[in-house]
Amino acid sequence: MNFGLTEEQDMIVSTVRTFVENEIYPHEAEVERLGYVPHELGEEIKKKVLDLGFYASNFPEEAGGPGLSHVDFALVERELGRGSMALTHFFGRPQNILMACEGEQIARYRDPAVRGERMDALAMTEPDAGSDVRGMKTTARREGGDWVLNGTKHFISGAEHADFVIVFVATGEEVAGNGMVKKQITTFLVDRGTPGFTIRDGYKSVSHRGYKNMILEFEDCRLPDAQVLGKVGGGFEVMNDWLYATRITVATMAVGRARRVFDMMLDYAAQRKQFGQPIGRFQGVGFQIADSITEIDAADWLTLAAAWRLDQGLPANREIASAKVYASEMLARVTDRAIQVYGGMGLMDDFPIERFWRDARVERIWDGTSEIQRHIISRDLLRPLGA
Repeated sequence: MNFGLTEEQDMIVSTVRTFVENEIYPHEAEVERLGYVPHELGEEIKKKVLDLGFYASNFPEEAGGPGLSHVDFALVERELGRGSMALTHFFGRPQNILMACEGEQIARYRDPAVRGERMDALAMTEPDAGSDVRGMKTTARREGGDWVLNGTKHFISGAEHADFVIVFVATGEEVAGNGMVKKQITTFLVDRGTPGFTIRDGYKSVSHRGYKNMILEFEDCRLPDAQVLGKVGGGFEVMNDWLYATRITVATMAVGRARRVFDMMLDYAAQRKQFGQPIGRFQGVGFQIADSITEIDAADWLTLAAAWRLDQGLPANREIASAKVYASEMLARVTDRAIQVYGGMGLMDDFPIERFWRDARVERIWDGTSEIQRHIISRDLLRPLGA
């Protein structure tokens, strides 16, 4: 069993890390202060990524992407995790779900997104539904040959930059095998500027300032059948086919961010002196360093192993959930230890440690809470036993 990276993978890691250090790090403090990414800066980053040949690196060659493996792309995301999410957003990873586009949708949505000509956003979460997708209240009804959407989505990342949004809504009901009535979910492609569709600022978050969350409102928003992505009532099928990538992305980016924090913590522990010696020599600090690198390495291998299973065509739902829950919680522990090693200065904005600490909190919530991941893991283990 070979745990080493190939020469090509080493090149991927080096290229993306260098890009993040040179093109992302210098702008992080400004974005943190402003609370948004200036349009010109976002476009500049996007152009440089296109020139680099890494835009839409999560798409296969037949769709215009570079055709990276799941492990290759996990390495890309791991390095992007070192930088501000508000800025790395423009590195350009359109939603994989656009692979479900058919016919004219390919030329109108998927291909322009892959080329960097149009940006997308994914809209699923609602104020009263959260992780309960079938509990969503945004609906679409048939009227005069069209679909009429009504409802609200919130916590929608990237919608302020999006040219179109991929929206999940309830379009009817069905009776399950156990007799329970469940909502049918359908996916729609909705262009910015469509009458009845409004995008407005969301809430101010302490995590990832500048990576804004938006509120989407639909009020008698009319859409033709051509805007349905996949089949009517087939929203869950589209989700299951393509949205696994979001959970593994959280895990990989958490590993990358943890390694950046660790590097800073290690350097500080080696340079900062108390009682005539580096603080890293004190057991209380040294053990925190040892625990941190052990957990980071464990999260890294969990994540790469899950990506490897996808490349082999093996079931990976449980493994992805394990990677997501462990890596996101690991990041919380590592950033907290970094605050402790830095002492009072760790909470000052002279250093980015307090930002990493704040940013880490949301990773255990979005793209499926830690509780949801543990439910996925336990269900996967118990079902074969009839429990």
